[in-house]
Formats: sequence, structure tokens, C-alpha cells
Amino acid sequence: MLKTLDALLDECSVTRAAERLALTQPAVSGMLARLRDSFDDPLFVRAQRGVAPTPRALELAGPIKQILSQAEALLRPPIFDPAKASFTLGLAATDYALQAIVAPFIAALRRRAPGITVAVRPMEDDRVLTQLERGEVDIAFMTPDTAPPDLYGRRLFDERYVCAMRSDHPDAADLSLDRFCALDHALVSYSGGAFFGVTDAALDKIGRRRRVAVSVTSFLVLLEVLRTTDLIAVAPRRLLSEVDGLIFQTPPIEIPGFAKLAVWHERTHRDPARAWVRDLLFQVGADPMTP
Repeated sequence: MLKTLDALLDECSVTRAAERLALTQPAVSGMLARLRDSFDDPLFVRAQRGVAPTPRALELAGPIKQILSQAEALLRPPIFDPAKASFTLGLAATDYALQAIVAPFIAALRRRAPGITVAVRPMEDDRVLTQLERGEVDIAFMTPDTAPPDLYGRRLFDERYVCAMRSDHPDAADLSLDRFCALDHALVSYSGGAFFGVTDAALDKIGRRRRVAVSVTSFLVLLEVLRTTDLIAVAPRRLLSEVDGLIFQTPPIEIPGFAKLAVWHERTHRDPARAWVRDLLFQVGADPMTP
């Protein structure tokens, strides 16, 4: 209705105002009738050519243009400048995702948007949806089987498992399936205390067993354990890409890998700042790794 009043003030003609608004003349006349009731004033009277505004209508001309301009500004997508951005980005990540995704992402983010602060929270599958809904977390790094439904998501990469050990390990040169099962293993259990993982499930299928001697809650601790003992471990390939003192090789048994996703909520999907952050993340975190 205010757009109609603005057009009538500019055109002083119901016909031209209707053309400008892509409406019919009866529609404009109907809105003018409602405007007259709202302002308790005729607003326009018949003139030799079209209509003439009343004093009350002329008083409204400036404020209406200001209101419409402000409304258009609210609807106009804001221009996002990374170099001037200043807000806190919330991430939820496992110990693995911290090293494989978050660390290189933060390095790239610092170069492009140093004013953005980053708050990293532990990944808690049972709480992540609530955290996303409340805005405590903007992006969570999950797997397809743990990601809540009805969230936006993008596949970052597919990960595979390798067998890792210290570089001077006695079995570094060759690791048969028999030797693999005979050696003591270490694994990561985020919940703590678990001694069974995807490797054990794969061994079960062929009727074999291994001995897991150490269960830790952190991949960073696992790497240190491998450096200082004869233990071996099946670990994600990306975790070991640039680790000194360790070597890795293909396990003597097929172990299914996993996909890593970035997921986010509808509330931040259209936000220009978060959209820019996600684009940067996809550039840094989704680069393919040669098997």
C-alpha cells in the first residue's frame, strides 16, 4: 500500500501508477480507498490531468520514501568483506577432524579474515543438532551415519585407513596378515575404554583376531604412543600425511574407510558471512588426496 501511495505521489495518475506497479487500475483504486481509510484523508482528488495530492499526502511523501528505502535496504543482501569481518565462528570437531580439517582451515582463514575468531567445541553427536539450532556451532564435521537429518551438508573427502608404526619398527619392511594379528595394537576410542573397532569387525569376517593392548581417547596421543613403542595402529591416512618418526603401509586386510562431511543448519544457510566461510572450507578441506 505504501508503494502504491509512493507511485501515486510521483505519477499523479492512477493509470501511470498502475503501469509502474504492474497492477490493474481497479487494484490501484482499491488500495487508494484503503489508504484513505487508514490516513482518514482523501489523499488525492480529481484534477484536469489525473489526480492531485492533498496537503496530507504531500506531508507523507518524504517519510514514505524513507520507509521504502529502509525496507529495500533490509531486503538487499549485505556485502561481505572478509578483511573487515569480525564475529565468532563455532566449529564442532573430533580430535581427528581438528588435525585433518580444522588446523589447515584456520591457517587459511587467518590469512584472509584475521578478524574472525574461531571457537572449536568437542564433537558430541547427541548435542550437535541443539548446538546448531542455538547458534553455538556454525559447522560440524561428521560422517554420513552420524549426521542428523534435515541439515545442509557437503562431502569434504573420503578417508581410508592405513597401518602405522614407528619408522624403525622391526616389522616395518613387511607386514603379513599373520604378523599383523600377532602384534599388539593401539586404537582410539572417543568414549574411552573400547578395545574393538572397524579393524576388528573386518577381521571377524575372515575368522581372525588381533590383540588391542592400548585404548586412548586422542589421535594425538596415539601418534606419540606409536613413536615410543612397538605397538602398531590402524589409523586414518590423512592423520599421518606429515608425521615425523612414523611410517604407514596398506593393511593386509581390507578395512572400509569413511566419508567426512561438513554440516550446517538452515539458520545460517543464507548468511553471507557463513556462506563465505563454508566456501573457504571447501577449498581447503575438500582437496583430493592421492591414495
